[in-house]
Amino acid sequence: MAPTQGPIVPRRRIADTLKNLRDESGRTLDEVADELLISTSKLSRLENAQGSPQARDVRDLIRFYGIEHTQLADRLMRWVKASGRQGWWTDYSQTTATPGLDAHLAYETEATVARIYTIPLLPVLLQTPEYARAQYSTHESWWSAEEVDRLVELRERRKHALAERDGMEPLKLVAVTHETALRQFVGSREIMHAQLDHLVERSTAPNVELRVFPFSHPPLFSMSCMYAYFEFEDELDRDIVHIETHAGFRHIETAETVAYYRGYHDALVAASLEPDESRALIREIQAGQFG
Repeated sequence: MAPTQGPIVPRRRIADTLKNLRDESGRTLDEVADELLISTSKLSRLENAQGSPQARDVRDLIRFYGIEHTQLADRLMRWVKASGRQGWWTDYSQTTATPGLDAHLAYETEATVARIYTIPLLPVLLQTPEYARAQYSTHESWWSAEEVDRLVELRERRKHALAERDGMEPLKLVAVTHETALRQFVGSREIMHAQLDHLVERSTAPNVELRVFPFSHPPLFSMSCMYAYFEFEDELDRDIVHIETHAGFRHIETAETVAYYRGYHDALVAASLEPDESRALIREIQAGQFG
């Protein structure tokens, strides 16, 4: 899959709109492509939000479907322009080749709410740079010292979404982390002590809700892997799930499956400690294990 170099949401809006227009016209991909003298694969990519939409192609489709001079046509062209902006993460494209990370960062930048679950490490957006560096440094054969610097810088840049975003409210983070992540030793006792301090402090922000899934609760079905559920406020946009593995990110966008994951995360939240109780447990572990 081609790298995601810019915003995904405008591309998804274009894709959904063009697919609906073609369905309403009763035409097949091949028929529309033949009429416009473009390849079927190119039209398919447009309808699947792959690649960068070109203004000429979308303009020709607007004419073909007879919606010129309408609000829908104006929105389509605005979305084309918005989709052409370069994402900030492209500056780090040579740093990491983690499959799907670029798309993950695009959704993280554009979503209204990120509902995440992590095990055995703490949520990336709540990590200190020292914790992140220690984590990366355990894999010395994978990255050079310079690459580790860039990877840590990338993680620090991601945190900006929680503070400010162009034209958007800060990202709301609803994070459930397994108690394992609090006790997992990363770097040194000093790093862990400072990291747990940071976790308590950041979790009091109005747009951050942190809960700990405790050892004392029986296992739940969806607690064995890390994932993020990205939620969008605009009714035009579909929620999406990213499952994180050591091999990269796998995205799920089928409405029925995405709805299951919303239920899974809600169950994790319900089974986890309340935010104040979670902070108390963090302090207890900090004093007892990393004091």
